[in-house]
Amino acid sequence: MSVNNGVDVEQLGQAVEAITEEPAIGRFQFRAETEWTEGLQCVTTIDDFDQAGDRIHTQEFTIEGDEPEQILGKRTAPNAVELLLAALGSCLSVGYVANAAAMGIELDDLRFELEGDVDLRGFLGISEDVRAGYKSVTCTTYIDADASAEELAELRDRVEATSPLMDSIVNAVPLETAVVAVRGDE
Repeated sequence: MSVNNGVDVEQLGQAVEAITEEPAIGRFQFRAETEWTEGLQCVTTIDDFDQAGDRIHTQEFTIEGDEPEQILGKRTAPNAVELLLAALGSCLSVGYVANAAAMGIELDDLRFELEGDVDLRGFLGISEDVRAGYKSVTCTTYIDADASAEELAELRDRVEATSPLMDSIVNAVPLETAVVAVRGDE
């Protein structure tokens, strides 16, 4: 068994081969359920997911959300735009580690610093000229590895070309919304 950066490279190759031969194996549907708790606080529960049409139950996770006091929250948890940065950092970490392992690059250290600029005039509906979300996001990757500058550039290019979250942020993702009125007295 060949393990690099904690990744079983042989198993990674087998997964790529299996999905190449049977694309349905690579189709996942993830879900999350968020419930408002009080004020500007909420809790998101993540439990099961589907792979190739099969429901997979593993472990339940909860993620709390809140806002800073400056935005009328209590700062008991990160806000949604901060969680987006955390999700991006997590996705990039997976991408760098797996791709480095596949390329034979041993990582000694890897971290990301992410920043995003938001102007609340968009969120609060004060200005139609200001977008509600991030105006821009920057990500600096700090990597200590046994690789040349050219290999690290190739690694970065691979990760940026295949990161699901980077793709979701950079490209428009269709989003369907629905509101269901629920009354306890009916």
